[in-house]
Amino acid sequence: MRLLLVLTVVTGVVDAVSFLFLGRVFVANMTGNVVFVGFAASGAAGLSAWVCLTALAGFAVGSLAGGRLARAFGEERRRWLMLATTGEAALVAIVLLLSAAGGLHASGGGGRYAAALILASAMGIQNATARALAVPDLTTTVLTLTLTGLSADSALGSGKRTAPWRRIASVSAMLAGALVGAALVLHVSATAAIGLAAAMLAFAALVTSLMSGERLVDAS
Repeated sequence: MRLLLVLTVVTGVVDAVSFLFLGRVFVANMTGNVVFVGFAASGAAGLSAWVCLTALAGFAVGSLAGGRLARAFGEERRRWLMLATTGEAALVAIVLLLSAAGGLHASGGGGRYAAALILASAMGIQNATARALAVPDLTTTVLTLTLTGLSADSALGSGKRTAPWRRIASVSAMLAGALVGAALVLHVSATAAIGLAAAMLAFAALVTSLMSGERLVDAS
């Protein structure tokens, strides 16, 4: 559970970078990109269907890679998670280098598309891994069903006796990542925000190499 919460924080950070710096595109929230493509196709100003489609393509490639890792190493949970988090960290580190070298521009250019593609690929690996782990309410990138469960399963809703703490932790982790990521982009630099995400992923990769997979994703 702890690992997935760390990855959820990373999601908030990188989506803050992509939306606020790369320009109205998400690299983790693919629902938003599908909607943005529709808006852009209808002529809405300030949106680029092409950059959103680029992110969707990157996410698909990353998800494919994540699925292959799950199939190949799913029985060796620690190795599987180490490879997934290391691959994700490496991709974010590439974007960090591009940003530090001045290769990213919010207003457009090839750097914007490259960053969206690479970051979305990293998030695709993450999402595919979380999906294969199938820990309830900890998808790391999507909160719609988690928020639905908080309300629908409450005493005022269906009345199910479902502890809300994991759902609250997931929402809080995403919010914290978005808050910190946005603060860094707006008041420091996008490079600083990308660096934070890369550092967190590197830490996650290190932890997965040292701990058992069962302890890392313990759903309790």
